[in-house]
Amino acid sequence: MEILQIVGLGLISTVFYIILKERKGEFAIQLSLAFAALVFILMMDKIQAILQVFEDLALKANINMFYLTTIFKIIGIAYIAEFGAQICRDAGTESIAGKIEFAAKIIIMVLAIPIIVAILETIVRLIP
Repeated sequence: MEILQIVGLGLISTVFYIILKERKGEFAIQLSLAFAALVFILMMDKIQAILQVFEDLALKANINMFYLTTIFKIIGIAYIAEFGAQICRDAGTESIAGKIEFAAKIIIMVLAIPIIVAILETIVRLIP
């Protein structure tokens, strides 16, 4: 199971991180970044499979791909921002992590505007 491998690597990385943080803090951050990149790379196939399933369902349901693409972007921004914020927190920069999350929320709101407008327009058409 992949999760066991990832958790195992995570635990090993955590032990090395703690050891390196005491002696060479800059290497500890690099280790954290390397582990984060490894996890992201390992999950790319899973992410691609999920996106493909949703795309197939949207095509079968005759849903406008613009909306699905926008939702994928929103989800991607949320995950990437959380990923980046956690790395910043690991490095001890809570304020930078907060700014990343703030920027992601604003970008998500901007991307969501067309979907919100479409929903409101649909509601207005349904109300006599």
